Amino acid sequence: NNSLLYKNLVKPRKAAQASMYSSNSELSGEIMVQVIPFTGQTLADAKKLVEDSFKEFEASGVSDEDLARFKGSAESQFINTLSSVSGKVSLLAMAQTVTGNPNQIQKRLEAIQSVTKEDIIRVYNQYVKGKSAVILSALPKGKNVQPLSSDNYSASNAGYKAPDYGYNGLKYVKAKDNFNRTIMPGAGPNPSIKVPAYWKSTTPNGVKMIGTANNEIPSVAISVSVKGGGLLAAKDPSKAGLADLVAELLNDNTQKYTAEQFSAELQKLGSSISATAGEDEIVFQVSALKKNIDKTLALLQERIFHSNFSEDALERIKKQTIEYLKNSKNQPAPVAAAVYSKILYGKDNVRTIATVGTEQTVANLTLADAKVFYNTNFSPSLTSVVVVGDITEAEAKSKLAFLNTWADKKITITPPAPGKSFYKTRLYLVDIPKAAQSEVWAGYLTNLNYDALGEYYRLGIMNYPLGAAFNSRININLREDKGWTYGARSAFSSGKFGGTFTASASVKASATDSSVVEIVKELKNYSQNGISPEEVIFTKASIGQSDARRYETNAQKAAFLSRILEYDLAPDFAEKQNQILNGISKNEIDVLAKKYIDLNKMIILVVGDRERVLPGLQKLGYEVVILDADGNVKQ
Repeated sequence: NNSLLYKNLVKPRKAAQASMYSSNSELSGEIMVQVIPFTGQTLADAKKLVEDSFKEFEASGVSDEDLARFKGSAESQFINTLSSVSGKVSLLAMAQTVTGNPNQIQKRLEAIQSVTKEDIIRVYNQYVKGKSAVILSALPKGKNVQPLSSDNYSASNAGYKAPDYGYNGLKYVKAKDNFNRTIMPGAGPNPSIKVPAYWKSTTPNGVKMIGTANNEIPSVAISVSVKGGGLLAAKDPSKAGLADLVAELLNDNTQKYTAEQFSAELQKLGSSISATAGEDEIVFQVSALKKNIDKTLALLQERIFHSNFSEDALERIKKQTIEYLKNSKNQPAPVAAAVYSKILYGKDNVRTIATVGTEQTVANLTLADAKVFYNTNFSPSLTSVVVVGDITEAEAKSKLAFLNTWADKKITITPPAPGKSFYKTRLYLVDIPKAAQSEVWAGYLTNLNYDALGEYYRLGIMNYPLGAAFNSRININLREDKGWTYGARSAFSSGKFGGTFTASASVKASATDSSVVEIVKELKNYSQNGISPEEVIFTKASIGQSDARRYETNAQKAAFLSRILEYDLAPDFAEKQNQILNGISKNEIDVLAKKYIDLNKMIILVVGDRERVLPGLQKLGYEVVILDADGNVKQ
């Protein structure tokens, strides 16, 4: 948030978003500028501001600090790419393809550090300044918003000559070996997942800590989680959205730095610090290279304890949030997520809007509300810290010692109200006029909490061939066999306050009613007839093999340790999960399917073009209830 586009478009509240990026491949690349203006700003206004920003760049040039920010960010991003097997393979394969030598890591790092200010200006002049561009105006349906200009471009092959790729005269030479390519290679035995050695500690003021050392790359990831989040809106539902607002304010100005200065410091270090709000927590996520961890944690301390909530930032964030909420009502996917929650939990249940809020609740939030929330609800006894990477326990405790002086306060978090139960399948429809695709969701509240070794874990195994694997029944049916969707799925999801089972897909509008029929058919068949012996074998092998790559990166390890801390899991829980996976029988899975894939408990939600999809849905035999985008019943 220290770019010229941010300064000239976002900060003065003329656009919700403004960004520029490049994507480069072996044969070509793309440079794109994307702007989402606020209501009242025309696309012509936005284009003028972008052009003015280019002129400002040409006049001001590249500063030493600009260059330092680029180098710090690029170095960190490149190093962190090496944290996973897929990242390593991608870099090695690309280097081999482009240069003929896979070992280019050190050269890439040297290339980053060798970039000069003159290089940047040269590239700008060569690829951006004065260059022609394809300009796309994406307009909201049903609104009187004018495109930047009328269409004036159509693709033409006139004068095109296909390049010579060097294929002429080549002769295919079949490989000579004893490998039988008609037989798919079998997978090896499932790896035994061992939880890495980790340490746990609690500070005198109640901060819970957990960590593990890993020096494969010189990088550190830290998360600081403060319980509460959106659920705190249960105390006063009129303040729904306050948790998200406070998190965004925590990402803005501090007492020592403006938001732009803070971002610049992080970029020079190649570090990141971000605060996000969830239903039951606000989390600070930190990533830093080992060599810059001290300076990064000094910035984290500034962000947590010395933020400077301002009226200007408040109004900008409120405007962005309200614009996001308005735009979401024109898109089937976010409408489906919001309305599905309101159907299951009840429209008046605050947990359906607690974290982000509504247009009305966000508009009424004040700076005083934000300060009261922060001063009242942040406490060390509600805080947990996860530390992963190239850092020892002693180093972590020493560098995070600033948390030890945090004064504790007792805070009560009210559990959310329970949701609704259904005893007959009912179909709900939300109208998004002219939508090219429909969202189809089916599910119910399971009332099951997360359990690493109990029935909840076993439900994940049961659901895998139904809707979790790529070749699951639901995905094969709707995507591979019918071609109606890019992906269809089902999942059980639970935390500490119950959970859901949901099957869902984004499908082309003409197949909406048929998709409902096929999803219901797959759910009913699995519930009644259970899993096949072949699916049992596949599920055990697939889950067992994929587990080996679920804890590679620092972020993955941090999420794993966070779960151990959150649910007080034993060190050997992953081994016990592996035992459950290997030992579960077809009969056990069939019993779970019959018990939990119960269509009588489920509702079906369709979000799409009412005029186009309603006639087909009415023929399916369900009671059809028409809702608006806020979940209110319509006639």
